[in-house]
This record gives sequence, structure tokens and C-alpha cells, in this order.
Amino acid sequence: MQQLNNETDPGPEKNRKLFNRFLLFFIIVFLAVFSFYSGFQKGKRTASENGTPINSVKIENKISNQDVGVDFALYWKVWDLLKEKYVDKNSLDAQKLLYGSIEGMLFATGDPYSNFFDPKQTKDFAQEMEGNFEGIGAELGVKDRILTVIAPLENSPAQKAGLRAGDKIIKIDDKISADLSTDEAVELIRGKKGTSVKLTVISRGEEKSREVTIVRDNIIVKSVELDFKENEIAYIKINKFADDTYKEFYAIAKQITSRKSRGIILDMRNNPGGYLDKTVDIASLMIPKGKVVVSEEDNTGKKEDLYTDGGDILSGIPVVVLINEGSASASEILAGALRDNRQTTIIGKKSFGKGSVQELISLPGESSVKITVAKWMTPNGDYIMEKGISPDVEVELTEDDYNNERDPQLDKALEIIKTKINP
Repeated sequence: MQQLNNETDPGPEKNRKLFNRFLLFFIIVFLAVFSFYSGFQKGKRTASENGTPINSVKIENKISNQDVGVDFALYWKVWDLLKEKYVDKNSLDAQKLLYGSIEGMLFATGDPYSNFFDPKQTKDFAQEMEGNFEGIGAELGVKDRILTVIAPLENSPAQKAGLRAGDKIIKIDDKISADLSTDEAVELIRGKKGTSVKLTVISRGEEKSREVTIVRDNIIVKSVELDFKENEIAYIKINKFADDTYKEFYAIAKQITSRKSRGIILDMRNNPGGYLDKTVDIASLMIPKGKVVVSEEDNTGKKEDLYTDGGDILSGIPVVVLINEGSASASEILAGALRDNRQTTIIGKKSFGKGSVQELISLPGESSVKITVAKWMTPNGDYIMEKGISPDVEVELTEDDYNNERDPQLDKALEIIKTKINP
């Protein structure tokens, strides 16, 4: 999740913290590039003709508090061998080899959320966060080392084709997903409007796989939707936490207060997350000022609390929250903040369980890198990575319910919010 300036003035202290974080990673990237370049120059000079380094290039690498010697001459020896001996050496693209090397470095961390984006992928990612792109309309991630549907987006081709949160993707067309990185899998699934992709999936509770053919389309996702149920109960659906989410949510909050709504149902089912600062902004409208929204812990063990900053125009209205297996990241943060600060009832199914924060950093050549920079915990100190947030009231939404347009989870939310406004 990219940490960006809020659409309202965040104040000098918040700006300073955001700048410091950016500056820290600028320094890290600079040192990495400098070390890489130095290793290249020295490694090229010291590698002998028979492949044995005369004077190995070493850098100190702090991993698990141990100094580890890294020999960059080895890397450049393989680079030279590839150019010398590869059967189609004239077709080698040095830029692609470099990008592949960086992807491999991030893959070696074992963290599926730290990724490198080449210029095209960077552009695609930006379009996705703006809510306008071409593809099948599903957020993907890795769960138990298997490519998994985090959430199909509302009214997307993926949802209409029957893809559900929690579905395991075994094959993409004829390629086995286990042989691919997350980025490679996403690249294969993404495509031009009108083209199709065949996915082999296994749904939760099933033993046999099934094939799903999805025709790609132009995906336009509205961040926030509002409807009014009986007794002026406001139903808010947040589909993602993007650049425009806070602006849309604020306008909706004004409508809710002007209509004097007595209760709110906040639906974050199939919301795969997004920007952390937008989550804090929205929490600030629903939770009193000065309350912890989320706690972050960085790689030194240092913890930092992010607080609501006022404007809490909805904090006096009873609220219940809907989540499911497709609720991840930022949506889990908001659900946890409402539960811990306002004792909000959570309804549905256990959430996805993504308890880490990513930062998107621009790189030269219009590429970018997304790096996990912190773990996060709910205000009460619950770390939800892999285990998710369990609902207070568990309600199943079966395939039969879905096919017949029944929503027992929403029905239960309406039932409970009525008891809160008419105790």
C-alpha cells in the first residue's frame, strides 16, 4: 500500500514522517545501485579468463545480524557465460535480463507482496488503482503458497463467470501457476478487452478442479457506493481504497448526516485493500479523534501508531461491518479499528489475512518496486497475517444463495443494526 499525502493537508509532522520514509528508501536504493555498479566494475576486472575470480568482490550484508560475503563477480560471470554460450545469444535482451534479475531478487525474499514492476506493469498498476483498466477484474495473491483469488471485483467478468474469493488457480490456459511468480501470473491473466483466458480452479471445500473461461473487458470500479435501506439505514459499499476513495466517502458521509440516518451497514466484502492513508482518513470520519487506527512495526522492531485526526461526523451513528474471505489489507485495518475502538459487530466470514504494509517506490526508467516495509496490528495488538479477522457473527453465503440472488449476510446485518438503533 502506497503511503501518499492525504487529499486534505496532513500537517507538517505527517509530511515529515512520509518524507523520512521516502528518503530512507531512496538512500537504500542508491546504496544498492552503487554497490551493484561497483561490484560490476570490479567483478569484471577481477574475473579470470577461466572463470575463477582473482579477487572476489565482497559486500557486507546484514541478514539476521550476520555479516555475509556476497560475491558479485559470480553474477557477472554468469552474465558473460550467457552472452558467450547461449544458443540464441543474439536474441538476448539485456534490459529484460536486468528486470528478470531484480524480480528474482525480490522473489527470493519469500514475500509475495514485494514485487518489481517494469514500465508497462507500473502503468498497469497505476490504472488499476485509478479503477479503470482491462482484464478480468480480480485481485490475486498467494495463500498457502498457491495462487489465490483474493476478491473478484463487483460486476466484473471474473465475478460473472463464477470466480469466488478463495478459489485456488491451478492453471492459466496451459501453464501451471505454481511455476509462475505472482507478477507472471497476473501478466498472463491480464489482457485486452474481448480476449479470453481459461483458468483451472479449485473452490473451497471441493476436491475436483473446474475450468472457467473468462472474456476480458474494460473494468471500471467505483470506490464507494451508497444505498438507503428501510428506516433510513445507510448501506455503504467500499470496493477499494484508491486515490478517490476518501473524496467519495466524505461526500457520502455528508448525505448520511443530512438524512439523519440512524444506522450504517459498512460492506467491505471482496475489498482487496489499497492505500493505507485513505484507510486512516475514512476511519477518522467514523471514529473519534485521537484513537489508534493501526499500529505499524518496522524491520527494527520500532512501533508507530497511526491515529484518527478528526472530522468524525459518523462516529455517533451505530454501525455494523460486513467482511468475507475477499476482505484484505486496508479493509481488514478499518474493520479492526472499528471493532477495537467502537465495539462494532462484524458479520460474515473470516477475512483474507494480509497483515503487512507495502510502499510503492518509483525507479529510473519509469519502473517501480513495491516493498513490504512493515507489519501491522489492530489497535488491540492483534497481528492478523495469515489468520485474518474472525467475524462476531459468522454467516455463510452459499453458491445457491448467490445464484438465486439471496444475501443472508446482508440480511443478518440489517437485523443486527435494527437492534442497535431500537434497543
